[in-house]
Amino acid sequence: MTIEQMLLIFAAGLVAGFVNIVGGGGSLVSLPALIFLGLPSAVANGTNRIALMVQSLVAIGYFRQKGFFYPKLSAMLAAPAILGSIVGAKFAIALTDETFNKILAVVMLVVLVLIIWRPEKKFISAEQENYSPSRLAVAALVFFGVGFYGGFIQAGVGFIIIAALALITGMTLVKINSLKVLITAIYMLSSLLVFVLSGKVEWLPGVVLAGGNALGAYLGSVFTVHKGDKWIRVFLVVTVVVMAIKLLNLHKFIGF
Repeated sequence: MTIEQMLLIFAAGLVAGFVNIVGGGGSLVSLPALIFLGLPSAVANGTNRIALMVQSLVAIGYFRQKGFFYPKLSAMLAAPAILGSIVGAKFAIALTDETFNKILAVVMLVVLVLIIWRPEKKFISAEQENYSPSRLAVAALVFFGVGFYGGFIQAGVGFIIIAALALITGMTLVKINSLKVLITAIYMLSSLLVFVLSGKVEWLPGVVLAGGNALGAYLGSVFTVHKGDKWIRVFLVVTVVVMAIKLLNLHKFIGF
């Protein structure tokens, strides 16, 4: 690996780490960077998870320092996510680039609708969170699906977690983001092990990417805590629009 390649990967990790913590979808930056180096898509997918683990640990430390740390609730939601991630990671080994782009584009567009429409306001008061047993049971089931998607592709899973927790519990986006990084770190480990055991991980690019992700994750955590819900929502909308345009190749027609 050349110095230029390492700098490119580090820069991609920096951007991806920030985007992943603030909303999600940062792997759309880091995965192409790894593929550009000639890594097969499955290997890039596995290698990318090294950096995702590191950035999650950095963000967890920052959120905990600022008083946003909920280990019991995170563990409850992470348990079904672990099972889902193992199943999803096995499917990811055979994932093609074409399938990846189509699925992710659909997910981004759906989440964009949720961000703009904000259907959670119709069911949950913005001033009161709801942790009833029935809602927590629904959340546990949903997080099996979250884990499956995270193990399968991972890119954009942050949007799914944000939409799910906002709709089911009525949490603020700052609290959701703190839960998101801890839950992701827990189930990410299980999916990473699947890729490692399948020989789908390159450690040197993964470590370089992790360095960039760690710095980006810290900056993203600072942005999340100090800017609050309003700016997080603006950032999410802009990010989703840009990603969806590129995934659907619409940029070729609009000169983006």
